[in-house]
Amino acid sequence: MHMEERSVIEYPEFKIVEDDFEVEFEILAIKNESGYSDLQEQHINHKLNEVSESILANNIKIDELNSEIDRLTNSADGIDYMVAVASGILAAVIDSFWVGEFSLERGKKWGNEETEKFVNKIAKSQGYNGDEKNTKGSITFLEKKFGLSSDSNKNDFGGGLQHHLRDFAHHPTFVGLLFSLLTQFTEKSYGTDVKGLFIIVDIKDKRLIGKNLPEKILFGVAYWFFHLVSDMAGSSFNPGAGTGLPGPLLSFAKELSSLPIFKNKQIIYGDQDISISQWISKLFNGTLLAERDLNGKIIKANRFDLRAELGVAHEIGRQAIPVIINESIVRGFYFIRRLTNEIKEKKIGSLRDLDRVDWKKTLPWKNRTIARMLTISMGTFIIIDLGDAAIRGGIKSAGNPALFAKEFLLRVNFVGIGRFAIAVTTDITMGVKRGMLRNERISILSSQLHLMNAKVYYLQAAVWKAAETTEKTINEAIELMEQAAVISIEAWKANRQSMENIGELRHDIEKYNYGIVEDISDILKWG
Repeated sequence: MHMEERSVIEYPEFKIVEDDFEVEFEILAIKNESGYSDLQEQHINHKLNEVSESILANNIKIDELNSEIDRLTNSADGIDYMVAVASGILAAVIDSFWVGEFSLERGKKWGNEETEKFVNKIAKSQGYNGDEKNTKGSITFLEKKFGLSSDSNKNDFGGGLQHHLRDFAHHPTFVGLLFSLLTQFTEKSYGTDVKGLFIIVDIKDKRLIGKNLPEKILFGVAYWFFHLVSDMAGSSFNPGAGTGLPGPLLSFAKELSSLPIFKNKQIIYGDQDISISQWISKLFNGTLLAERDLNGKIIKANRFDLRAELGVAHEIGRQAIPVIINESIVRGFYFIRRLTNEIKEKKIGSLRDLDRVDWKKTLPWKNRTIARMLTISMGTFIIIDLGDAAIRGGIKSAGNPALFAKEFLLRVNFVGIGRFAIAVTTDITMGVKRGMLRNERISILSSQLHLMNAKVYYLQAAVWKAAETTEKTINEAIELMEQAAVISIEAWKANRQSMENIGELRHDIEKYNYGIVEDISDILKWG
């Protein structure tokens, strides 16, 4: 077979053509006097070993690809889909009748209660002997015992209503801790002004600045933590309702808003554009989410502080309950059904035989089948949830589009939507990866075919060499037989000549020694 040549190795009556990916060649087996050299034999054996190793490596890779493709192949059947749909319906019913609508008010109430419990507990652990349920007393005790140096600069950060947000040392985050320590070593406070620009101001009251390293660590870490605890539940004058701390999310947003890239960014608020920093301030002080009358006048401010963030987390946790139930049902069914199939197939009759179970086939994660089942179940859940939200929102809104949108959004389970998005993404990603692996397997199988052809050709080369060696041996044997025949004929001729010479010699002996031949014959005869 002739093909495009990349590199050519030529030997007497033997030619191998190689390309950069397969070994392909043709063999011209023409007998000559010298035959194949030892170098040719070594080359053939080396290439045979090389091709065989490549074939073995490809077989291992193909087995790995087959296993991975099986994992990424959806093998769910009708029963799996039925259970997935039923699980989604059950989760939607639980969400509709037990979880209900998202309530920030309910969440804030829970957040206030939990925050006050935490403040009272911390105050008692630090020596407060008052009423354990007296949050005002706990706050006053902690404020007096654990002050914060940057409190003396509250007016630089917008006063009592905003300095907890704008003073970065009052943020209950890792960044807040870093700025608290930085204040101890630089005697400066860091935050934003009323316009949202980053500022650095000198500490006015330095009594809480450490004089040495241990004191700086004590004031910057321990005092910082306990002071933030005293600010969590509001002020000592109005515990549970006063200015609290920004939560981790709002703190992070405020820190980002001070970066230069957000300096000129605007957000639409009503009929005006405001900066990101102003939007965050309105969210913190309660005007953004405030309840208003028909004229737009604020009836009740709704602060989005740490207590509100805790409340949101609590409400999200409530929404997560039906999602978790659905997840448990689908995964549990998948595991039990696959384990049952394994027990039947392997004919397992006792606990000792469980070591024969292929547990990889039973685990309810990291495979396309469970991803598809969760996609079906969460899709069912979301369809029913959205339908329920639309019906209830329509009833409560009485045809008011703005009120309908609000009621609809409050009834939607956003945790379920997020889980459905993850399930769909996982399912699609696995499908794409499966297609890529199948293409890779096709490529390797094609390579394997070429390698098998190459191995056949190399084996043919070895056969040609063995055939030539056999022919040479037979020719040498024939030549030896011919030489033996010639020698035999020559020997026969020599023997005949000798016999004729003996006959002439007998005549001469008898001529000059009459009767000696008969005498010798008699002697030989009678011994």
